[in-house]
Amino acid sequence: MKRILISIVLAISALIIVSCGQDKTREPGYIVQVSIGDWHSCNYNPEDVIARIEEVSKIIPVEKVMVGWCLEREPYEKIGAYLHKKGIQFILYLPIFSEIEDMFQARPAVDLWGGLPPEELMAKVSGFRFNCPVDPVTYDSITAIFEKNFKDLDFDGVFLDRIRTQSFVGGVSGVFECGCPECAEKYMESGVNLETVRDEYEKEGDAFFSVEGYTPAEGFRFVNPVADAYFKAKGAIVSSQICRLADYFRNQGMLVGFDLFAPIVSQFVGQDYALLAQHADFIKPMLYRITDAPAGIGYEYELIRKSVPQAEGYGPLVMDLDFLKGQLEAMKDLPCKIYPGIEINRSGTIVNSTPEYLVESIRELIDYGCDGAVLSWNIMQAPDENIAALRSIE
Repeated sequence: MKRILISIVLAISALIIVSCGQDKTREPGYIVQVSIGDWHSCNYNPEDVIARIEEVSKIIPVEKVMVGWCLEREPYEKIGAYLHKKGIQFILYLPIFSEIEDMFQARPAVDLWGGLPPEELMAKVSGFRFNCPVDPVTYDSITAIFEKNFKDLDFDGVFLDRIRTQSFVGGVSGVFECGCPECAEKYMESGVNLETVRDEYEKEGDAFFSVEGYTPAEGFRFVNPVADAYFKAKGAIVSSQICRLADYFRNQGMLVGFDLFAPIVSQFVGQDYALLAQHADFIKPMLYRITDAPAGIGYEYELIRKSVPQAEGYGPLVMDLDFLKGQLEAMKDLPCKIYPGIEINRSGTIVNSTPEYLVESIRELIDYGCDGAVLSWNIMQAPDENIAALRSIE
């Protein structure tokens, strides 16, 4: 009897460890992200992609490779065959609320005043127009695209990207997307009247966004109860649409992964970590500390400060390892695997990842107990010295 009780206790303990994504007895694994092109063109031949994956997998244990999202079949057939021969999971990389308007008649998101983002803004941040998150056309079209183009390509899973609304990249107007009648109805069902939100913002101005504190576990605590209710409802509404798509793919027998903003900025774009984690096998929080572009933590946070300069509570951030630890604390109890995204590539003035930055970041993730890391966001743009630096990660 005593042995049985001990076995039960050990089993429960193991489940608790796994559910928190903090199994420190498990060797960390790595996910390689490959952006091979857009819907209409493939920028790399499969042999070059395979050679790069082979190079990386000789240095670190590669568990999964995410590839997307052009529609040419040959790259997937060749890359998939190679990965399965090596025992590496083959994951399809798909955008959801942005980058989809070339494929079907997606309805662009509007703000609380019914306006669209300025054309000059969209020209400046090409590829970051976001579409209505509750439009049923999105669900039907994404599943149709998958079934027509990808279903028979032997993918082990799918990684859902662009699963949010606009951030402060679109100014205050962007954060107030989407305010269409269908979204207004969803908010009303959640107890939030978008007309009240609009009126409260027009009355309060920047102060609408003031916060009285921040903790990794709770996020920002808004002073204004209308703002607090709005952002909670936004997280539930946007994330529930993603969960519905995730459930479709999981019912196909596929793993599901999510691309997420860092916790400190996720509230503003409709990403509810707790809800999303219940429908994911793994998440990739973008812990991009040196990216000077959308999804970069410092970039997005400074846009908050610039967009609502009179709002209180947004002190300066230092993108050091203590900050990184704080972001990891926000995810410690999630019931899915956690592979934070760390920049390995270089891309013009957008990101300049160095071996030192890469190694210190990944070591911090491993020491914390994450399941591994995603080498983001395109291994094909990784400089040779960054790949070589992976050898020094213990």
